[in-house]
Amino acid sequence: MRSEGVGGNIYFNGDCIAGAREHIPDDSVDLIITDPPYGINGDKLHKHYNRNEAFVVEGYVEVPASEYGEFSLNWIKEAERILKPGGSLYIVSGYTNLYHILHALRQTELEEINHIIWKYNFGVYTRRKYVSSHYHILFYGKPGGERTFELESRFGLTEKDSADGSLNYQDREDVWIINREYKPGRVKNKNELPTELLIKMIQYSSREGDLVCDLFLGGFSTAKVAVGLNRQATGFEISPSIFDAKIEEMRNVLPGHLLSTLRSPEIEEPVNQGRSWTGEDMATLVLRFNQLIESGKTKKMAIELLGEELGRGRWAIEKMLRKLGVRSNDGRRGRPGKNSI
Repeated sequence: MRSEGVGGNIYFNGDCIAGAREHIPDDSVDLIITDPPYGINGDKLHKHYNRNEAFVVEGYVEVPASEYGEFSLNWIKEAERILKPGGSLYIVSGYTNLYHILHALRQTELEEINHIIWKYNFGVYTRRKYVSSHYHILFYGKPGGERTFELESRFGLTEKDSADGSLNYQDREDVWIINREYKPGRVKNKNELPTELLIKMIQYSSREGDLVCDLFLGGFSTAKVAVGLNRQATGFEISPSIFDAKIEEMRNVLPGHLLSTLRSPEIEEPVNQGRSWTGEDMATLVLRFNQLIESGKTKKMAIELLGEELGRGRWAIEKMLRKLGVRSNDGRRGRPGKNSI
């Protein structure tokens, strides 16, 4: 298998299943973001889009529909193996073969975190049915370690919009409206994920210096954004022609060049951070937690609201609730007891 080193990162030209087995150690990758082949005659997608295919790099390798189930299980098993405990996996998928991907994920120890819907502009045009204009993003984690989720990497918890809504809450809802990128007159792969989409996943689920892997590099979009955000990157592309075209582009990607384009979240340190809990503080915590749960809030939402009300961090609140024996075993009730929440 051929490989190329660029800026301290190694990219492989070959099949990701065999390649990962040979070249990627167990428990070594912090984050995987990948957009696997369609399994729907993706090499003929130009028939459905109004674009000039002269600028699309030839060599897209499709997976036969009859093999998609086994193919999905094999590469997802490799993803599970190479992820660090606590590592995260994002899979971008259309609905046609979503069943196979979900079935494969359920044969692993990976845990579902979110099923995100990515809504984009200009879906496939139809006349006798509704227009398909979204993809699925399956967000999974590997158990056994603390999962990275940078809660305030994009918006501080106290930032509000003009209607007094939480910008942080809105950014973390599980429907993302992000337009595709169009690159007229520029060399591109069959289908490339937009920079804005990749930035969002990488910001929330990794830190600078972490290793980001894309098992299906395609246009190298994930690698470009990862390097641009000062992460390490690696991955596989099976097509020699696509690999050759895109590896040259990677040589011109400056590490960290995207950092200056990110907005700076307005983060306020909790006013009571580090302050000892009084008996009154603890009584208020238990009372308000029970009230929020009984009003229909989930445990997670209740803890976030308590953080704002009490001026304390999420971990401090969770730790004290455990210490006080407040439990919410069914996610709806909270009361003092012997079991932790």
